[in-house]
Amino acid sequence: MGQKRVVSIEDRIPKLKQDRRKKANRKLIFYLLIFFLLIFIVIYLQSPMSNVKHISVEGAQWIDDDVIINQSGIEDNANFWGVHTKDLEENIITHPQIKSVDVSKSFPNTIVMNVNELNHVAYAQMEDNLYPLLENGDLLDSVNWSDIKGDVPVLKGFSDDHYLQELSEELASTSPYVAVLISEVTWVPSDSNPYKIKLYMTDGQEVESSIRNLSSNLESYPSIVSQLDPEKEGVIKIDQSGAVFTPYEVDKKEEEEIEGNEE
Repeated sequence: MGQKRVVSIEDRIPKLKQDRRKKANRKLIFYLLIFFLLIFIVIYLQSPMSNVKHISVEGAQWIDDDVIINQSGIEDNANFWGVHTKDLEENIITHPQIKSVDVSKSFPNTIVMNVNELNHVAYAQMEDNLYPLLENGDLLDSVNWSDIKGDVPVLKGFSDDHYLQELSEELASTSPYVAVLISEVTWVPSDSNPYKIKLYMTDGQEVESSIRNLSSNLESYPSIVSQLDPEKEGVIKIDQSGAVFTPYEVDKKEEEEIEGNEE
């Protein structure tokens, strides 16, 4: 058998000391890193480096970004880590035109406000004032004609909030392709039909219909117009039973005949 080499304790002591020194050095480096990291965090939190530098508003079409930011209540030079997104959401949602909102943080110093607005479906003209009408039937404060935004119609002759409410819901349900073609809506109630309205379209046609089921009735409008002579304008009566087109020229002839008979 071969003889085993015997290592004396004196030979092992330098190696043990070296291993202990390496472990101690690693611990020291680790603690120093933690120490300087904590110092950096304290300096960062106390300095302008941690302030909110950018506020991004997304999804807003009708409301100015500055209005939403002011509504949020966020302070100038707010600390990024001190901003509570839920508090900002609770402030923004109180705006009458906001349906929902989600506020988030984007490191290192950006606040993102993603809003979902109540759509403006029309402008209601009452006397000389113009009021934006929301999809839920609420009227906002009056605006100037020069401040009109979007391709939505002007409503005239409405004096009853009930019919205005129903019309707002129908306009909100109307397909965007058809809704953008409506220039003006006039309420012309009769004894037999208090829901009767006239719609003046951007293509020159006039539509007679009812507030009730208006969105479904207008679904056929593009198909009806495509079958008409583009040079002829007139009145299209649309209801649940179908549609009838009467050119303006025929109306004029009928008026002339009536005047002739009266003479």
